Amino acid sequence: MAKFTFNMPDVGEGVAEAEIVEWHVKIGDAVSEDQHLVDVMTDKATIDIESPVDGVVTEVAGEVGDVIAVGSMLIVVEVEGEVSEEVEEANEAAVEVDSGAESAPELAPEPEAEPAPEPEPTPASTESLAKVLATPAVRKRARDLSIDLSEVKPAEDGRVRHGDLDQFLAYNAGGGFAPSGATRADQAIKVIGLRKRIAQNMSAAKRNIPHFTYVEECDVTELERMRTQLNSARGGSPKLTMLPLLIAAICKKLPEYPMINARYDDEAGVVTRHGSVHLGMATQTDNGLMVPVIKDAQAKNLWQLANEIGRLANSARDGSAKSGELSGSTLTITSLGPLGGVATTPVINRPEVAIIGPNRIIERPMFVTGPDGQERIEKRKLMNISISCDHRVVDGYDAASFIQELKKLIETPVLLLGE
Repeated sequence: MAKFTFNMPDVGEGVAEAEIVEWHVKIGDAVSEDQHLVDVMTDKATIDIESPVDGVVTEVAGEVGDVIAVGSMLIVVEVEGEVSEEVEEANEAAVEVDSGAESAPELAPEPEAEPAPEPEPTPASTESLAKVLATPAVRKRARDLSIDLSEVKPAEDGRVRHGDLDQFLAYNAGGGFAPSGATRADQAIKVIGLRKRIAQNMSAAKRNIPHFTYVEECDVTELERMRTQLNSARGGSPKLTMLPLLIAAICKKLPEYPMINARYDDEAGVVTRHGSVHLGMATQTDNGLMVPVIKDAQAKNLWQLANEIGRLANSARDGSAKSGELSGSTLTITSLGPLGGVATTPVINRPEVAIIGPNRIIERPMFVTGPDGQERIEKRKLMNISISCDHRVVDGYDAASFIQELKKLIETPVLLLGE
């Protein structure tokens, strides 16, 4: 028997370290070649790392949340016979990426200990042996609530989501689950992975950027009417939502306000005003907020924008988004849809200098001037639009002027379709 030390591979250009997000094996497990060992997260993406050999795990580098340098020991596997030269060369190449890193020394074999008996599974900790599709966050919540995921009916595509758990709890209040407001034990939850990145990015944004937020109310009655007409005329899918119309309006006005479509390198003291609009789209996923990027949004028509919005949102939620689709944004739009509230004060996605937040659409009576010049009361659809800006780069007057120009387009949507 020989011990093979598998080093953290080079997972991307310019990446020096990665955070352990989830182990899929533990010490004593038998693993086979190409088996999924661990999920690690870099600044760019979450990456699955697979085993290059068959064997038994004898050592792992750290716990969930630990940061491992490229080229340092990740896992030690006891193998039968010799490891192939190709595997050894690939493993040694990982060490060369970090000249200061040394592979972990091989350990002398330890006497085999009597395996501890497996604890009897309890209903509170056991899920059905059947395969249930769900994210780690959903599985953890189900365990905390003592819910067997096999009993939860998924709403779509066979994957159990948080909303499905909510429905299960709502209709099974008599099944022994804790009622709303019941006292629960305190939980200590380690901040790792995407949630840790979000925390770091938000802290850096609030610490380094002097924010200001401007909010304006817009009448979207005509915009909603045009959206309905366009969907009826075209038919099929995708259906236009409000988002592609707002993005089209933003892209139409940004050339007049280039200071908003910019990134600020505060260390170098350089503001780059971008000609193309690479629009970040804040997207809620089971693991936290992600920002996939619509590249060259200014060059896309309404239907192309709708297609790209759907594609990117789905890839962010199912974890298939590539690193290039999650970076390079020059401006971000964030919307909570029907949960948007009256107004929001969104936090800037650093190093951008602005973020736009449409809020919930509500119906309210308004005074409207008719063609005859007479005022009358009508039911109208209204929506507030928020913009947060970096006050080091964007003046309040410019932000307010931009939103007022955006308001004109939104309230006279025929202008969106003209040159």
